[in-house]
Amino acid sequence: MSKPKPARYRTTNWSTYSDALRKRGSLLIWLDKEIAWHAPHEGRPGRPPVFSNAAIQFCLSIKILFKLPLRQTAGMVASLLRLAGLDWPVPDYSTLCRRQKTLKVQIPYRRAGGPLNLLVDNEALTAIGPRTMPNGIKFLGDGEWQARKHGVQGRRQWRKVHLAMDTATSDIRAVEFTPSREGDSPVLPDLLGQIPEGEDIGTVTADGAYDTRRCHSAVIARGGTAIIPIRRNGRAWKEDCPAAKARNETLRATRYYGRAFWKRWTGYHARSRGEAKMRCLTAFGERIAARDPDRQTSEIHIRAALINRFNALGTAEVVRVA
Repeated sequence: MSKPKPARYRTTNWSTYSDALRKRGSLLIWLDKEIAWHAPHEGRPGRPPVFSNAAIQFCLSIKILFKLPLRQTAGMVASLLRLAGLDWPVPDYSTLCRRQKTLKVQIPYRRAGGPLNLLVDNEALTAIGPRTMPNGIKFLGDGEWQARKHGVQGRRQWRKVHLAMDTATSDIRAVEFTPSREGDSPVLPDLLGQIPEGEDIGTVTADGAYDTRRCHSAVIARGGTAIIPIRRNGRAWKEDCPAAKARNETLRATRYYGRAFWKRWTGYHARSRGEAKMRCLTAFGERIAARDPDRQTSEIHIRAALINRFNALGTAEVVRVA
């Protein structure tokens, strides 16, 4: 039996997408001259901060974007300000380290018309080769090559990243950062909680690990529809709430039409776009530099802000031709 021919795809906006790729390498594309660099006076007791949160986020974005230590980050920001003709002071490395712990990162995003459709994914533990190794975000321990070559020496620690992506714009709308020992399903209500109450949620697509009462109830509470496959050997729930009724309808449809048909019918396979977005998140590095949990969270949120900024410059529009 001959194998089917592989699918062929074509990029329809290659000219504009090529320009966007060149803009991503521009140094001054990240600097907005209208930014409020100095912190406003809030009238609180004590010494007021000199630099605004936007200035600190810009400096840390340069640090993560170019994988620099804090001292080199201050030097590069100073050179960028000189290139832009701006006579602004530059925070030193101790200020950046201290402010990173309490920084509330602003993640820019775009909104399309209609309800918000979310794809939920996470970096979990997977089996790779003869050993079971985590592929999440590492912050302590040896690299994978050294562990395979010489064995694990000392302790290695990981963190798990959960994100929710908008299918229309491919922007990251919500991010959660948890220890690797925590499960996936308890995080979904927190992800939905990051979406403003005024936004209508259409669908929430996630894998079978989110097939729990808590997740289905959280989606129903926001007025959305859960596209979550039933776990293997899953049974019907007692229909004592709207979430259980919706989940049982999915179970009956899966049993009647089959699991493969249900996934094609509901568009579940679009979740692979969330997995691709997670690979973009780890493209900034599979290791995080911070050791404090709050600083680690800020670092992950800044990565998400950088990815959304890349998307705003331009993305490829791909269509299948054969």
